[in-house]
Amino acid sequence: MSLLAAAPSFLPWAQEGSPEAACGDRTPSTACRLVWNVSHNSEFTKFFSTWLDGPLTTLFWIVVTFVIAMILKSIAHRMITRVTVRMAEGTMTERARERSRTVFEGSPALLNKRRAQRAQTLGSVLRSIASVLIMGTAAFSILGSLGLNLAPILASASVIGVAVGFGAQNIVKDLLAGLFMLLEDQYGVGDFIDVGTAKGTVEAVTLRVTRMRDVDGVVWYVPNGEIKKVGNESQNWGRAVLDIPVDINENTEKVKEILQTTADELAADERWKDIVLEAPAVWGVQALAGDALVIRVVLKTAPGRQGDIARELRERVKRSFDQAGVTVATPAP
Repeated sequence: MSLLAAAPSFLPWAQEGSPEAACGDRTPSTACRLVWNVSHNSEFTKFFSTWLDGPLTTLFWIVVTFVIAMILKSIAHRMITRVTVRMAEGTMTERARERSRTVFEGSPALLNKRRAQRAQTLGSVLRSIASVLIMGTAAFSILGSLGLNLAPILASASVIGVAVGFGAQNIVKDLLAGLFMLLEDQYGVGDFIDVGTAKGTVEAVTLRVTRMRDVDGVVWYVPNGEIKKVGNESQNWGRAVLDIPVDINENTEKVKEILQTTADELAADERWKDIVLEAPAVWGVQALAGDALVIRVVLKTAPGRQGDIARELRERVKRSFDQAGVTVATPAP
């Protein structure tokens, strides 16, 4: 019985004082209670409760909030990337495939490429939206941890937002235009487009701006709201149109036969047959210009490959004309 009676005197939690008294609170914080349990020093515990408990607790929750936000952001980005990769790889139902083919004119390879471009664009935008939402929520939580009353801030933000909205109409217009552009699949990353003020290959698309690079390597940043109309040379299919001027005294049927044969040989070439989607056609005399006779040849091509086909056909036509003795003329200006 003597040991049981003496036990409370040497147990740590049985020493003089209590965390409630040392921390000066009926319900002391976990940190203050931990300091008391470790030190059992009333003065040090009181000093911690007065000067360190609040700041350290706030800092702890700020760090926790930030870490959780970064983890959620990483998870969201991974999920979005996984979904868009599946879209790019063509993981979709057979019914969805058939519906896509009825909307998209072109080969399955072109359909897959187009879907991959759209998936890449949507992935970029969705990741940006996820980052804004998650980090914005974390920022408000951190402000709450700092003891700020968010209700007046939100009320003031709504009033300020209305005022700023009048001055930020262009930004809102850019966001809405970018949203509809994505929903309607007007263009995507990798497309060669002409927006009037700039022409080039799309490198990135966000809800606010479209980044393009032209043939000279110049990067253009075009606000989505400023794009009134857009010409997409990379969607569905393209058409190479060549107007070949020859001397007006040349035999028209002979020249048309040479052009048709040369275009057919190009379409049958192993390097180009997958790019030429339909049999070439010689439309005939397009114009009479001075001493020149202009004959038009057209080829339906894979999207964005019109220039390659046109350059190759011009070289072949030149060789064919040289062999047949056909004179190439210079049309009148």
